[in-house]
Amino acid sequence: MMWLFAVLVVLAMGGVAMFASGRGAPLARVYDDRPDALVPSEGIIGPGDLRRVRFSIAFRGYRMSEVDALLDRLATERERETEAPAAQEGRGDDASL
Repeated sequence: MMWLFAVLVVLAMGGVAMFASGRGAPLARVYDDRPDALVPSEGIIGPGDLRRVRFSIAFRGYRMSEVDALLDRLATERERETEAPAAQEGRGDDASL
């Protein structure tokens, strides 16, 4: 009688293990919940690209406010860099007249 009880316990534990591991029914579909970086993989990264960047949240990650502040600063610097040559070209045309 003791052997029968032991076999039933082992079978019950095996059934629980199969159910817990997902073999009884399919698991839910896995989806990627990380935000897209939206940064072009090739070419120059512009100010608009930097403003759209979002990082995924991680345990003991960076402070989001500090990352956002740095990205805003980099975007502003890139805007100045792209506007400076255009302004210099405009001044050069005025000086030649």
